[in-house]
Amino acid sequence: MRPDKFRRVICYLSSFTQMPNGNPYPALIPHAPRRPLRIFMQAGHRDLNWNGPERNWLASNLRVAAALAEAGYDFRLVLGDGGHSPNHGGVLLPDALRWLWRPALGCRAADGLGTLLHDVETRL
Repeated sequence: MRPDKFRRVICYLSSFTQMPNGNPYPALIPHAPRRPLRIFMQAGHRDLNWNGPERNWLASNLRVAAALAEAGYDFRLVLGDGGHSPNHGGVLLPDALRWLWRPALGCRAADGLGTLLHDVETRL
């Protein structure tokens, strides 16, 4: 990873299960030094092999999200009702971009939308 080059990540229907030797990230993320990343993840609850014990894309995304939470990352996971399709991610793109580029907590935004998002997230 290159947090010196980028700090915002969008993951749609991430294929962690397709990695050689399986998905290493749930074990690595909580024990690695935390990087200054903001991560938006999207998954479909009927993604590839959703009801299978192996190579289950949904389960793999949930494990990575749990590892990110355990490590204290600024991330958001949005689950859709569909399968492996770009439709849900396309609909989410405007909100994902707003969430990724929202001001940091404690910062005031120049426009009303940024202030609104900041105020809402501060209350959560």
